[in-house]
Parts: sequence; structure tokens; C-alpha cells
Amino acid sequence: MKGDNDWKARLGVVYSTDPGFKYAEEKAEEAVTPEPGKQRLTVTIDRRNRGGKQVTLISGFKGAASDLAALGKELKVRCGVGGSAKDGEITLQGDLRDKVTALLLEMGYKAKRGN
Repeated sequence: MKGDNDWKARLGVVYSTDPGFKYAEEKAEEAVTPEPGKQRLTVTIDRRNRGGKQVTLISGFKGAASDLAALGKELKVRCGVGGSAKDGEITLQGDLRDKVTALLLEMGYKAKRGN
């Protein structure tokens, strides 16, 4: 019954006085991830708002968040560093532009090294 009474998911909804009314939530469709050969990724370095630390930024990923997370995890494991994957970007700690570009090309992605 808890799933039917989740009021936080319905904030801002105008309610009906009809006792038989059931609220139907709109489900956002998950984006379909194109194959690696059709992805154009850019590998750059970023130093802004990071306390002087360097991070490698992989941007341009199109597709599902789960596929982005899987690619981010694979890169983190193969490079042996920490990082995150969100909002269509993968962030890896340190300056790994050359290594990451080589790994992405090996995986079949169209990757180019930025700045």
C-alpha cells in the first residue's frame, strides 16, 4: 500500500474529489544507447572549481544512465582511479587524457583528445 500513498512523488498535483480517481504517473522512457562506433566522445582536462586538482572529463556520451555508469566503472577500474559518471559526463581523478583516449578507441568508441 505504501507505493499507492507516496505523496512526495505527487507534489504540485491538483487532486480530484472523485472517489474512484487513480493518479497515473508519467514514466520517462529510458534513452536508447547507440553502439560505441556511433558515439563521439571528447576527452579533456578540467581544473575549475576543484581546488587546483586535475580531473579527466569524458563528455559527449548519449544514451542510458546505466550504460554511462557501466562505461565509467570500466574506465575507473582500468585506470585504477576514482571518479564519477553522471549527466552524460564521466569524471576521472588525475590527468589521464592519453590513456583514456587509447582505452576508448580500443573499446570501439570514436574518441578524440581535447585541450
